[in-house]
Amino acid sequence: MHQVTNWFKWFVGGIPATTPEWATTFVVGGILLALLYVYTYTTQAGIIARATTKEAIRQPVFILLMLLSMVLIVVFTILPFFTLGEDVKMLKDCGLATILFAGALLAIWTSSTSIAAEIEGKTAMTLLSKPITRRQFIIGKYIGIVHSVIWLLLPIILIAFLPLIYYKVGYDARESSAEAPEHAVKMIAVLQVLPGIFLIFLEICVLAAISVAISTRLPMVVNVISCFAVYVIGHLTPVLVQAGVLRLEFVSFMARLIATVFPSLEVFNTQAAVATGSVVPPPYLGYATVYCLAYCAIAILIAFILFEDRDLA
Repeated sequence: MHQVTNWFKWFVGGIPATTPEWATTFVVGGILLALLYVYTYTTQAGIIARATTKEAIRQPVFILLMLLSMVLIVVFTILPFFTLGEDVKMLKDCGLATILFAGALLAIWTSSTSIAAEIEGKTAMTLLSKPITRRQFIIGKYIGIVHSVIWLLLPIILIAFLPLIYYKVGYDARESSAEAPEHAVKMIAVLQVLPGIFLIFLEICVLAAISVAISTRLPMVVNVISCFAVYVIGHLTPVLVQAGVLRLEFVSFMARLIATVFPSLEVFNTQAAVATGSVVPPPYLGYATVYCLAYCAIAILIAFILFEDRDLA
C-alpha cells in the first residue's frame, strides 16, 4: 500500500498545475462514462447492452485488433521517422490514428455481426418477443458497441500508448545528447494527447451510430463500405467547402449540402494540435461533445425509423 501511495505521488508530481485541459478531459469523459454505465445497469436496454459487449469481447477480432494496435504502437516507437527531433509528435500522430482505426473497425464489425446478422438469423425476432421494444433493442445494441470500444481502447492506451510516449521523450533526449528531461516534462507530453484521445473516442461514437443505422437494413460488406465513405467525406468535404476551391456554383452547392448531411469529422481531427505541440482547449472539447451527442442522436433516430417497419419474420 505504501508503494502505491508513493507511485501516485510521483505521478501527480509530474502533472503541471497550470494545464487544465487534462483535468477537463477527465471530468467530461468521466461524466459521460458514469451516465453510460448508470443507464446500462438500470434499464432494460442495458441488458441488451451488456450482452452485446460480452459478445463483442469474445470475438477473435477483438483480441486481434488489440494486439495488432499495441504492436503497431511499439513499432512506431522504435521506427526512426527522420523528423529532426519531432519523433515524439510523429508517435502521437500515428498512435492516435491507430487508436481511431482500431476502435472504428471494432464498432463497424460489432454492429454488423450483432444487428444485421441477428436480423438475418431470426435471432432478433426471438429477442423482441420478450418485453423489449425495437427502440430499446437499437439503443441497447449501440451502447453495447460503445462499451466494447471502451474495453478495447483502455489496454491500448494505458499499456502501450501513454507509457511509450513517456519513454520516447527521454529516449530522444538521450539520443540527441541533450539534458535528460525531468519527470514533469515527460508527463506534459503524455497529458497533451488526452484531449486528442477523447476526441477520437467521440468520432468513433459517431461512426458507430451511423453503422448501427446502416446495419438495420444492409449487410456487413455494404456497412463497411458505407462507413468508409462517410469517414472520407466527413474529413474531406468541409475542407473543400471552407477553402473555396469549388468554383462551380452547382458543385459548391452539392458540397455544402453533403457537408451538412454528413458528419463533419474534421471537428475531431487533432493533427494540427499534435503538429504544433499545443493542447486542445476545454471549450472546444465541450463543443465537440455536444456535436457528437447531437449527431449520434440523429443517427439513432434514423435507425429507429429504418428498424420500426423492418420485417423480422
